[in-house]
Amino acid sequence: MPPVSFTNLLWVSAVAVLAPLLLGFVPRLRIPAVVLEIVAGIVLGPAVLGWVRVDLPVQIIALIGLAFLLFLAGLEIDVRRLRGRVLAVALLGYLVTVLLGLGFGLGFGAVGWVRQPLLLAIALSATSLGLIVPVLKDAGQVDSEVGQSAIAAASVADFAAIVLLSLFFSTSGGSTGGKLVLLVAFAAVVGATWLAVRTAGHSMRLSDVLVRLQDTTAEIRVRFAVLLLVGFTVLAQLFGLESILGAFLAGAVVGLVDADSTTHPQFRTKLAAIGYGFVVPVFFISSGLRLDLTGLLAHPSALARVPLFLLALLVVRGVPALLGLRTTGVRGAVAVGLLQATSLPFIVTATQIGLVLGKVSTVTAAALVCAGLLSVLLFPLGALALLRHEPVAA
Repeated sequence: MPPVSFTNLLWVSAVAVLAPLLLGFVPRLRIPAVVLEIVAGIVLGPAVLGWVRVDLPVQIIALIGLAFLLFLAGLEIDVRRLRGRVLAVALLGYLVTVLLGLGFGLGFGAVGWVRQPLLLAIALSATSLGLIVPVLKDAGQVDSEVGQSAIAAASVADFAAIVLLSLFFSTSGGSTGGKLVLLVAFAAVVGATWLAVRTAGHSMRLSDVLVRLQDTTAEIRVRFAVLLLVGFTVLAQLFGLESILGAFLAGAVVGLVDADSTTHPQFRTKLAAIGYGFVVPVFFISSGLRLDLTGLLAHPSALARVPLFLLALLVVRGVPALLGLRTTGVRGAVAVGLLQATSLPFIVTATQIGLVLGKVSTVTAAALVCAGLLSVLLFPLGALALLRHEPVAA
């Protein structure tokens, strides 16, 4: 076996430290660290300097990072808040999103920019829940009508987009009808697992053991969560579905079981530390390393795709926010629309799957990721400016 070099991983780890550190010195520069991580990957990678590449260690940790990213996204979902009119508007809004996305997909497909309109529609349909919640917290709007509308829409969009991507564009192949049957079977297994975990949690003896071991070197709750993450990921693959669906649902199940966070208040902090402190940054930096920026800059026509994809993202996710206009008001609806149009992690994931399947070109994938980067840079700032002048209402 040839010796394994960790040099590229060293570079990636250095970027993972420096990106948030630099932003920490400039707190007024409200740019998510993920943007700097991807940009640094582009600069250090083959597209510019050629100093770093995605070798085996980086590839493996990036794959784990993707799974952990989706796990943490599922953990963010609060099912208790997804009910009533808020849920109905979110579901209707996502339907409008898919229809608008298909329209853009067909248009871009007609000029030869995309090979599969449905894949583009799905890629544009998600919202970065983990990125918009901090914006709502900064504005003091998490529990307001505006905040609840944005969180509900993002939760539905994240879940539905992952299901649709797994159903129609799984790298494991197979017919859509067969995948639908497997998806239902997989959902039944997930539900049974949740019920079993919840039932076991009512055992006083088991609870005492968990409390005794949760803050020792055993870190037993964290180990259970990782076991569930890996188990659901493997199960999804065995069912012929995309592994990201298993990772996302694992996070959702853990979130349901740990809904009150009373027995272990540091549990989620520890999970976030593993994800955002180590493996998730490697995924984003490696995504930058793989980005075909050279092909994108080679032709003005290719570069023109970026603002058009950004416009498509704004329309596809922003317009459905008008459904809640009577509840949120004009300013609130515009803010929700901007937040809903903030998307990057799922775009990166969808384009990478599209590249593996040969459904998108490297240039189109790069343009989509760049559009996602711009959405993260521009849209939350606009929403925050609007929300700071919005009265807080529970």
